[in-house]
Amino acid sequence: MPYRVAIMTEFEKKIGYEFNNVALLTRALTHSSYAHEKGTGKDNERLEFLGDSVLGFITAEYLFENFKNEPEGELTKKRAYAVCEKTLFEYAKEIGLGEAIQLGHGEEITGGRNRPSVVSDAFEALLAAIYLDGGIECAKKFVLPFIAEATKTKPEFKDYKSMLQEVLQQNPDEKFEYIVVNESGPDHNKRFEVEIHLNGSNVIGRGVGTSKKRAEQEAAKYALELMGL
Repeated sequence: MPYRVAIMTEFEKKIGYEFNNVALLTRALTHSSYAHEKGTGKDNERLEFLGDSVLGFITAEYLFENFKNEPEGELTKKRAYAVCEKTLFEYAKEIGLGEAIQLGHGEEITGGRNRPSVVSDAFEALLAAIYLDGGIECAKKFVLPFIAEATKTKPEFKDYKSMLQEVLQQNPDEKFEYIVVNESGPDHNKRFEVEIHLNGSNVIGRGVGTSKKRAEQEAAKYALELMGL
């Protein structure tokens, strides 16, 4: 059995899901550094984009059904904690995801397998791959045990995005979005710059981070500070 096929088969056993289309699993485990190095252009970033939304929906539905007496603000905090980079990294460690990712040489030697931004993004990509391969029920079966465990206790971190959302939702006419305005640096040391745009044009926050999620948190923190909160 070829090395990569052996790795994939063993990983499928760990996650408890066997792919019909193993190419989706391969794509989910392919970091951009590896794709660029090999010249394939087929990395997991598009799957990560989809996985982020799938994870958000499954988490929101779970919280809605299982925390019936919790107000919206508490549900928002629990959801934010369950899907944040730090928590996803913990999920990923439980299935040995870091060891299965295909990395370029530079990312490998600089510790990419243990970098939260790399591994948490791959977790979202993996969830998307399962969703595309087997549907929403298979995706739920895979990820709900992680979510259930993460939402048992009260979050212990400051979620600036949720705090800002609560403030802005007090005025239903206010519309805001997080926009990545710049992305720089090599794959093993990315730098993202994010702005928060209010009502399409007003910039109320800016943040920089080694992942989009971190940059968004920094931008939200900046916006809250400007508001004196």
